[in-house]
Amino acid sequence: MPRDISLTVVGSINADITALTERLPGAGETVGGGRLTRNAGGKGANQAAAAARLGARTRMVGAVGTDAEAEAMRQALRSAGVDFTHVAEVDGETGTALIMVDAAGENQIAVCEGANAHVSIEGVDFPDDDTVLAQLEISLDTVTEAARRCRGYFALNAAPAMPLPAELIDACDLIIVNETEYELIPELADAALVAVTYGSKGAAMLERGTQVAFADAVKTTPVNTVGAGDAFCAALTIALRSGLSYERALQTANAVGAAVVQEPAAQPALKNLEHYTA
Repeated sequence: MPRDISLTVVGSINADITALTERLPGAGETVGGGRLTRNAGGKGANQAAAAARLGARTRMVGAVGTDAEAEAMRQALRSAGVDFTHVAEVDGETGTALIMVDAAGENQIAVCEGANAHVSIEGVDFPDDDTVLAQLEISLDTVTEAARRCRGYFALNAAPAMPLPAELIDACDLIIVNETEYELIPELADAALVAVTYGSKGAAMLERGTQVAFADAVKTTPVNTVGAGDAFCAALTIALRSGLSYERALQTANAVGAAVVQEPAAQPALKNLEHYTA
């Protein structure tokens, strides 16, 4: 089903440095006994890796630095089957996310944007049949320009939450947020199509603020929730572009997200989209 989908992800690439601890520390507190891991991450790269593994023809538009992490980030995209021709190398450090994850899979994340501040779509062509998926860990101006130049289908994961220009909202065929982000961006109530995730309660589709579809979450025991939302975004975008109804697309994306939370890395192996649709 998704083999006919060409997807361009415009977004962030981060090196994830994760401390796994029994519980998250409070303000000013130190928690010991942690285990350190290093993985490829970034909302853009996570979504691109998930999309490629789900079966879409996927390319990444982003940037890495000149440090030792850069090649590891490119290798992660290569391993997932993502075309990284448009991943630029810029002076400075690759973006980095400092993550803490507790025994229940809850997390705290601090992101240092590094090379992500220099992501550019200069020289990138967006064909008429292209699907573009972007997030807000890169410059809002770059995202808005991508939406302006996209002649096909434009999806936006509006995270982290911030005020959005009307031009960008109007250009989006799909906007994806969690319930907190939806509350923090009130202008989304007038958006054409918004998918809202509610964690363990499920996900809904809204047209101009009115709910038109809902799907329950898949019950599972989370290990790490860091990449689940990104995989959800990739799966939902591909499912909708493959012609699935709102409800079936939400069910499929929930199933993909549930598979990801059972894995410690933000870019785990995934089966083809049809597996989760079934």
